Amino acid sequence: MSQNEGRDALSELGSRLVKSGALVPDWAPAFAAVPRSAFLPDLMWAYDMDTRQTVAVDQFTDPNVWQGYASADVPIVTQWDDGKHQGPKPGMLSTSSASMPSVVFSMLRDLDVQPGNRVLDIGTGTGWTTALLAHRLGDVNVTSIEVDPNVADHARTALTRLGAAPTVVTGDGFNGHPPGAPYDRIMATCGLRRIPHAWIEQARPGAVIVSPWGTHFSNQDAVARLVVAADGEAAVGAFTGPVEFMKLRAQRLPPVTHAEYVGEHGIRSGLESDTMVTESQWCRGSFDPLEFVLGLRVRDCVQVMTAKSDGVRSVWLYGLKDRSWACVMFVDGRNGGHVWQSGPRQLWDEAETAYQWWAGKGKPGYERFGLTVTAEGQSAWVDDPSDSWPV
Repeated sequence: MSQNEGRDALSELGSRLVKSGALVPDWAPAFAAVPRSAFLPDLMWAYDMDTRQTVAVDQFTDPNVWQGYASADVPIVTQWDDGKHQGPKPGMLSTSSASMPSVVFSMLRDLDVQPGNRVLDIGTGTGWTTALLAHRLGDVNVTSIEVDPNVADHARTALTRLGAAPTVVTGDGFNGHPPGAPYDRIMATCGLRRIPHAWIEQARPGAVIVSPWGTHFSNQDAVARLVVAADGEAAVGAFTGPVEFMKLRAQRLPPVTHAEYVGEHGIRSGLESDTMVTESQWCRGSFDPLEFVLGLRVRDCVQVMTAKSDGVRSVWLYGLKDRSWACVMFVDGRNGGHVWQSGPRQLWDEAETAYQWWAGKGKPGYERFGLTVTAEGQSAWVDDPSDSWPV
């Protein structure tokens, strides 16, 4: 890909971002001045939207393909397995990445920075988002924190190469960064399951906090846009849309070990029943709000959905505080599913009740839900923050 072709690809990406509403005029100069490619490693793993596959791309062996992905609206993995992985083959767990440009600029739009704002950027990653913020607000107003020392070092190098000098700290972003407080804006680029009150304590009243947030029920996140209350004790706000981010390292959920739940007696040891909920009602595809809503209503539970085989799909629910489990099996040609469940909690009953609650509300999307964070914990709500429940 020639220099002109590279510029054309960026121009095409910029046009798409503007058309989608992700890239607003205030951020256009930063988009033009801060190339994403300057922050990407020579070997990276891009997600190909057409094939739905992760593709290893090396700038030295295939510079045209590398630049094509660097200029595309796709997520790119830049580290596997917390840096233990080597070689071009993808690792087991993606642990650092460059998010899709459309997601980055949508979150920056939600952040609504103003001249002179001081920003705390949680999760430096490649350093691209940090550089965009520094270009818009000035180096002195941007502090970024990254838990992985090697990732932080690579980001500092890329920032220096571009002539940017925001403060980049190596540390756990969950604790914020008190020396730089108070902040007018806080933005996280990793998925959280609990937003720390430390961020609220380090923010000014009226400050905006933008962070991907979700539950352990699934990998789904939604972007929470919270505003810190006048008394500085709480932050409240609605979700702006679905995303999926790598999780904050301290809040990752270890893989569920199926045998520890079901045991040697297998699925038949559970209590059996039938449900009128159908596969199409339950298994609704990526970024449908149902999984997110189920996580809000069924606490301390994780869902595992199997791939469909020979007309059969199983959905498993596992309790995270005890060994409760449930399984619903959907079979083509049957109306509803067959259920087995066992343990102190009847997890399918809870989940089906949550589904019926959501349906009774008119199946609201992400934007009708919100989050409240206080020193005592988190609560979710739909439409009305005063009518909330703990999550």
